[in-house]
Amino acid sequence: MGPETNLFTIALGLQAPWSVSDVRFDTKAKEIHFEIRFKPGTRFACPSCGAADQPVHDTRPRTWEHLRFIEHKAFIHASVPRVACSACGKTGQITVPWARSGSGFSQLFEAFVIALAKEMPVKAIADLLEIGDDRSWRVLDHYVPAARELEDFSDVTAVGIDETAARRGHNYITLFHDLKAGRLLFACEGRDAGTVKTFTADLRTHGGDPDAITAACIDMSRAYIAGIGRHLPNAAITFDRFHVIQLANAALEEVRRAEVRAEPALKRSRWMWLKDKKKWTKKQIAQHHTLSRMQLKTGRAFRLKEALRDIFAAATTRAEAEERLTAWFRWARRSKLAPFKKLALTLKTHWDGILNSFESALSNGSVEAINGLIQAAKARARGYRKPRNLILMAYLISGKLSHLQASPYTTTSRAIVE
Repeated sequence: MGPETNLFTIALGLQAPWSVSDVRFDTKAKEIHFEIRFKPGTRFACPSCGAADQPVHDTRPRTWEHLRFIEHKAFIHASVPRVACSACGKTGQITVPWARSGSGFSQLFEAFVIALAKEMPVKAIADLLEIGDDRSWRVLDHYVPAARELEDFSDVTAVGIDETAARRGHNYITLFHDLKAGRLLFACEGRDAGTVKTFTADLRTHGGDPDAITAACIDMSRAYIAGIGRHLPNAAITFDRFHVIQLANAALEEVRRAEVRAEPALKRSRWMWLKDKKKWTKKQIAQHHTLSRMQLKTGRAFRLKEALRDIFAAATTRAEAEERLTAWFRWARRSKLAPFKKLALTLKTHWDGILNSFESALSNGSVEAINGLIQAAKARARGYRKPRNLILMAYLISGKLSHLQASPYTTTSRAIVE
């Protein structure tokens, strides 16, 4: 072995019996080609039964794309041995140490694809690396599920459940989060009660126990309520306070839209009413000052919404929250504002779940933040052709998968190959 081939053997992280036997540069195509061989007389383990010290039966030529060397695309070529096993009688091709079985890329190349996919759309990765987006998705479709299989959910006791749009129209995926660890546990298509059943089955395969889940934070979806009742029997339901405030904002906007026809001054005021007062601009402060002097229905709706927010922000015990919510309920029912009268009845129907939030201190705030990251990734990619692709990206972005291939630029070549 000459100094050049020895250098590239080390650079590729190869160990005996494998070594670089030849290096060819194609300056016109800007490609570098590595010929790799195994030491003659080497015996290998049977890929079927694992029996050691099996003789080589024959070889098959294979090629893998590797990380670029400077500006050159790099390819690894090797004649891969097949062994005739004396133990099981089968003849099979061994797995080479630099690539997984059936892949046309080296492990380091695939690790680079995974690292890029966390930060940029798959289509952009495919264009950058000149490999086609279908091949990029196949890499993710192998490693992400494989990494999930090794995750341990045995300590999960509190979950947040929410849906996010998979595409335009009524296509959704349901997301199940570990609220204590802040990670995505499971995602599946749909948003009905059956999604909870599917989640519990997946939970069990990862060492979790549905009976050990004592809290579930959700919006007021009847489907999720029914699913939790059937499949998470010990989970006390907490209705997410952010969703309650969202309902109040929707009621406020309904009042404003009905009144704006008679009060043109309300035009272009929507975001002022919905925005946190602490974040108002000087213009919005002046706008509110003007409108608050007009004795508008929208002004009364705003005060109801803000009072509800104050309860969630200031109440420290369940008893205090119930007392204040009861007063708010009576006020809303007497308000002569139909959207808020309806909202009050909705809250009354879900009373215990709302009060549970003051004991459990759970919310889907982290869930909403993660959903925002998922939707941002979807927007960058301009949507996904398949819901499964969105689910893969969701796991990659927010699953906190600890068994994924590490970026080749944050570890050593030897660690990846081994």
